Amino acid sequence: MTVVGPFGVSVRDQALEADLQTGLTAVEAGLVEATKSDVPFLNDTAQHLVRAGGKRFRPLLVMLAAQFADPHAPGVVPSAVVVELTHLATLYHDDVMDEAEVRRGVPSANARWDNSVAVLTGDFLFSRASAIVAGLGPEAVRIQAEAFERLVTGQILETAGPRSGDDPVDHHLEVIAGKTGSLIAVSGRFGALLSGADEATVHTLTQFGERIGMAFQLADDVLDITGDPHESGKTPGTDLREGIDTLTVLRLRQQAAEGGSPEDRALVELLDSDLSDDARHAEALAGLRAHPTLASARADALRYAASAREALAPLPEIPAKAALAGLCDAVADRTV
Repeated sequence: MTVVGPFGVSVRDQALEADLQTGLTAVEAGLVEATKSDVPFLNDTAQHLVRAGGKRFRPLLVMLAAQFADPHAPGVVPSAVVVELTHLATLYHDDVMDEAEVRRGVPSANARWDNSVAVLTGDFLFSRASAIVAGLGPEAVRIQAEAFERLVTGQILETAGPRSGDDPVDHHLEVIAGKTGSLIAVSGRFGALLSGADEATVHTLTQFGERIGMAFQLADDVLDITGDPHESGKTPGTDLREGIDTLTVLRLRQQAAEGGSPEDRALVELLDSDLSDDARHAEALAGLRAHPTLASARADALRYAASAREALAPLPEIPAKAALAGLCDAVADRTV
């Protein structure tokens, strides 16, 4: 059994392993090339997160989706570079909005430089992604534009919060679908489309990407409460400090408001206090780790991972299908 890709995904086929390793190596070179600038300072800021590494989940999905047609088609690697550049650009912007200090185990761009530099660097990466996707044809440009619209809409929905009468949990899932599901769905779609797969296969892999993207983000939200910073590269409880309510917290709030226990209400009161205080922050994390709504959030991540696996049913039984099913298991395992 060989291990390749993020989350320890197992690949049992040597030919597939070789294709993935070759493709991801080409993507890495493409990312470095795409983030080069004649301006030395911009060169440093644009390559800051590229060189910090990362899971490269989206490029891996592009490569796996391409296996259902011609994985060596000329548009496959550039499309993987496009989705990762777009993802990186959103990280620069997200860190400004969230006032994050660490990203991928290194100081965030806004912490190392300042907010203006981080925002402009994100814009630079978006421009480079746009230049590359323009070479992939008008359909690819349209797909990227639609995904970008969904991504931005998801961020605006998160910033604005649910409207009066909206279910906060449903609103949160809509935010995740836009901010995370959209681009991961495009990863599956680009890999299939640009490798020359038929329309049904493109649709299947787009649906898989959307669902695994939801599972990915819900698992990430659980990890914000339970995770080890040495493994995730992020400080646990970052969302708590920033006042971002993930599914665990939203369900706790609902439970407390609908006749929950005094302990539920006390934990909500603690979450609404000043969590810049380390002792209160640690107490809040401990309370959430012990609360049943954390198990409920885990169950939601597992549900989306199972739905992603079900979406794979129409695909032929090739090694790439087994690897995609392995992604479902690996994403789910992150919640344990």
